[in-house]
Amino acid sequence: MKPASYNDDLYKSEQLSRKKYIIGAVIGDIIGSVYEFSNVKTTNFPLFGKRTTFTDDTVLTVATMDVILGQKDFTEVYQSYGRMFPNVGYGGLFKYWILDKYPKAYNSWGNGSAMRVSPVGWAYNTLDKVLFQAKRSAEVTHNHPEGIKGAQATASAIFLARTGNSKTQIKQFIETTFQYNLNRSLAEIRPAYQFEVSCQGSVPESIISFLESTNFETAIRLAISIGGDSDTIACIAGGIAEAFYQEIPEYILDNSLRILPARIIKLIQLFSLRYRK
Repeated sequence: MKPASYNDDLYKSEQLSRKKYIIGAVIGDIIGSVYEFSNVKTTNFPLFGKRTTFTDDTVLTVATMDVILGQKDFTEVYQSYGRMFPNVGYGGLFKYWILDKYPKAYNSWGNGSAMRVSPVGWAYNTLDKVLFQAKRSAEVTHNHPEGIKGAQATASAIFLARTGNSKTQIKQFIETTFQYNLNRSLAEIRPAYQFEVSCQGSVPESIISFLESTNFETAIRLAISIGGDSDTIACIAGGIAEAFYQEIPEYILDNSLRILPARIIKLIQLFSLRYRK
């Protein structure tokens, strides 16, 4: 990573208040990291502990920021970050793709396309551009229609949230455009929900977690409370919740930043300074 290639006032990033960092998806991943394979079915759990860390969701979200900032190639940057952070929980096919000399998309419908897409919802000023760039970010690996749809649904929800739309408007758009069923409640979903890595089996649940929330923290707690792929569900819900509520509690922000490497924090600073209007 070479931030020096961004030849503008992004170097003043230290002047940006931490409260303006675009970091909601990353925080969801961090808090959910402990619960991915130790599911909880309650909202009453510690947010941070000794084993709390960041995973592939954070690494690839920041990689997407790097692509957008430098107008780079998604494939090259995703491979670069995958090699830079090799042991953070990538899926099996993605592990091979990272090292492939001639990488090709592998028709995945997994939620990896949705967990890394949140920066797209911040960076573009029209819904059409958000949908187009979300597709581009997904299809280098997740070129299955469901993989693309999951990325587009997540990015568009973030765009709509940050541009002042209500939860009702966001819900209606997602249901109409992507045919996701958002009429279920978490109380209905939670008892039987199990580990699920498909977009179609986790992105709607992530959006419902946001819709039922009252603030950023409750969105994260609700997302993790259903079980399943907790870090990714919280990552997706956290990205939308941050865009909607525009505020993250300081103690959550502080504890998350202590976990992140300096190079990741720097990219978040640079991206936030340019796109947190």
